[in-house]
Amino acid sequence: MKNYRIKLSVILLFVFSTVFYAQELKHNQSNWFAYVGQYNVSKKWGYHIEAQFRLDDELNRSNQNLFRLGGFYNLNEKIKFSIGYGLINTLNSNLNDYFNEDRIWEQFQYSYKWKQNINTNRFRLEQRFVDRLALENGSVIKSETNYQNRLRYLNRNIFHIMNFKSGNEELYLVLQDEVFINLGTNKVNNQFIDQNRFHIGFGINYKKSIQFEVSYMNHFINANTNNDIMSHTISLTLLQNLILYKE
Repeated sequence: MKNYRIKLSVILLFVFSTVFYAQELKHNQSNWFAYVGQYNVSKKWGYHIEAQFRLDDELNRSNQNLFRLGGFYNLNEKIKFSIGYGLINTLNSNLNDYFNEDRIWEQFQYSYKWKQNINTNRFRLEQRFVDRLALENGSVIKSETNYQNRLRYLNRNIFHIMNFKSGNEELYLVLQDEVFINLGTNKVNNQFIDQNRFHIGFGINYKKSIQFEVSYMNHFINANTNNDIMSHTISLTLLQNLILYKE
């Protein structure tokens, strides 16, 4: 059964990282910095805090920043349900200004372990309210707000490499892929596949509560207009899983 799950994970990663690129690709580079906190207030309940800053290749300009809040419920050691809100600011390079997005999200997550490795499957449904900018009398204004439903599926694998001599730190390999699927008709992006993010990198796990990951992300964006984009991204992420109650 475990071998079947491993093979299925590899197949899913391959499928979602080989999206059909129908248009000519435009390549660029970027740098992402993220903090993800999981704060457990009881054995079953907790809350989620997340901040991401997505900069250009020379770290001079923020292309996007994201803030996400939520709560989660642990059904058991393998299954987790979450719900929350996100605020996203994205640069419109043509107008040199940022447009806002308000996002509500619901999430189901299933994880399992084999030996010292971990596989996570995450399904996230998003309700997006995305502003559109326009130029009027020489000033940038919000012309309208469009609504979109989107489904995201993440397949994430952590492969144990070694423990350090102190016994508190673990070195691991990260291999993951996430595909974004637009649902229904909308004015935000009418492409079925919105984007795909493939990660490969390394992480250090400290006392099973703090993780620091450095990875390369191949980020494909299936643009609604113009050429598709392939962003080659260096991603640095700090993750915390804190226990705030007495066990």
